[in-house]
Amino acid sequence: MSHSPYADSAWYRPMLARHSGEDHRTATALELFFDLCFVAAVAQAASAFEHGFAEGHLGHSLLGYALVFFAIWWAWMNFTWFASAYDTDDIPYRLLTLVQISGALVLAAGTTQALAHGNFEIMTWGYVVMRLAMVTQWLRAAHTDRERRASCLRYAQGIFVLQLGWLARLALPDEGGVASFCILALGELAVPVWAERAAGTTWHPHHIAERYGLFTLIVLGESITAATLAVRTALDSDADLGSVLVIALGGLLTVFALWWLYFTQDAPRRLSDQATAMLWGYGHYAVFTSAAAVGAGLVLNVGHATGHGALTDHQAAASYTVPVAVFIASVWLLHRQAAQLPTLANVLHPVAVLTVLATTFTPIPVLGTGVVAGLLIGATLTVVRRAEVGASLPA
Repeated sequence: MSHSPYADSAWYRPMLARHSGEDHRTATALELFFDLCFVAAVAQAASAFEHGFAEGHLGHSLLGYALVFFAIWWAWMNFTWFASAYDTDDIPYRLLTLVQISGALVLAAGTTQALAHGNFEIMTWGYVVMRLAMVTQWLRAAHTDRERRASCLRYAQGIFVLQLGWLARLALPDEGGVASFCILALGELAVPVWAERAAGTTWHPHHIAERYGLFTLIVLGESITAATLAVRTALDSDADLGSVLVIALGGLLTVFALWWLYFTQDAPRRLSDQATAMLWGYGHYAVFTSAAAVGAGLVLNVGHATGHGALTDHQAAASYTVPVAVFIASVWLLHRQAAQLPTLANVLHPVAVLTVLATTFTPIPVLGTGVVAGLLIGATLTVVRRAEVGASLPA
C-alpha cells in the first residue's frame, strides 16, 4: 500500500510507505538542511585528520579518520534511506529530524577530541542521540505500515541494542577501543541486511541517487573551501608564489575531474534491486571518505611546500594521490556495470588509478594528479563518443 504524505494535515500524516516510482521526487528543504549541518562534522574530521597527519602521526590519524568518518557516514546514510521510504514532512517527522541534526552537531564538536586524543565520549553521545531519534522514526513507521511492520521493528530493535553497546563501550579500557568499535560497526552494517529480509522498504532510486550526489557535492565543496583557505594563508605568509599556484592549479583540475567523473554516472540504473543498491550505498563510504581526504591532502601539500609539517616529500604527495586514486577506483567499481561503457573505457580507469599513484614519486604530484584526472575524463568521453557513432552507422 502506498501513500502520499501530502494528503493530510501537516500536524500529523500516517507514516505509510511512499511509492518507489513516485513522480517528481526530489530532495526536500529539510534534507538539504540536514546535509548542510553534516558539513560541520565532515569539516571537523578532515581538519583534525590533516593536523594529525602534518605532525607525523600517520597511522593514528588514518585509523582515527576512518573510525570517525564511519559514524558521520552511517548516520547520514540511515537517515537518507529512511527518508526516501517514509518521509511524511509532518511536524513529528520534522522535530525528530531536528533532534538528529542536533546530534550531528554534537558529533561534530567531538571529532577533534576523538581524532587527536582518542576520546570518543562527546562524539558517541552525539551519535547515540541521532540513532535513538532514528529508532523512534522506525517505531512510528512500524505502527502505521503494517505490511512492512516486521522490517521496521527489526530496524528499531537492532539500532536500539547497538546504541546500548556504543554507550557501554565508553567504559572499556583504551586497549579494547578499536576492537569494540569494529564489532559494533559490523553490527550496524548488519542491521539493514537483517531488516530488509523481512520486507523490503520502498526507497526511491532517483531520490537516493540525488541524495548521494548532493552529499558528494558537499564533501567536494568542503575540500575546495579547505584548500582555498590553505592557499590564502600560504600567500599571506610570503610563501613562494610559483609552488603554491602549481598546487592550487593541480587541486582545481582534480576536483573538476572528480566532479565530472561522479556525475557522468547513471546511478538510478545501478539501483535496480535491494542487494545491488545496498552494496552501492555501502560502497559510498570509500567515495565520501576519499573525497573529504582530497581536501586534507591538498592542505598538507600547501603546508609542505611552505615548510610546515613533519612530512617527507613522498608522504605529503601520498596524502593527496592516494585519496584521489581511491575516489576514481570507487566510482568506477560502483557504476561500471550500469554505465555500459565500451571495454576500452573500462580499462582507462584502472590505468588512471595506477598513474595517479605513480605521480607520488614525481616533483609535481598534485599538478600531475590533476592532469591525469583531466585526461581520464577526456579519454573516456572520446571513447564513448566513438562507440556511439559506430553504433549509429548502418551495418
